[in-house]
Amino acid sequence: MSEINPNEVYTTREAEDLLKISTSTMKRLLKKGLLRANKVGKQYRILGHEILRLVSPDVDKKATDVYQKTKIKVIDKTKNW
Repeated sequence: MSEINPNEVYTTREAEDLLKISTSTMKRLLKKGLLRANKVGKQYRILGHEILRLVSPDVDKKATDVYQKTKIKVIDKTKNW
């Protein structure tokens, strides 16, 4: 199974493959707002972060917490540059 990178941008087809769902299910998730996506031209792009949020809110929260802690450390270290 492929790993979902929270910072990567996926097409709807790639997201369908990762989630192992049909095209109609993907359309339903997007239409109901359960999976947030950005429309680029006539196609949707989905952040890996959104896929993780859908699949496992706990994993998404942990990833977000780690990111925020790292961000704060970097800001503190580079503040006086």
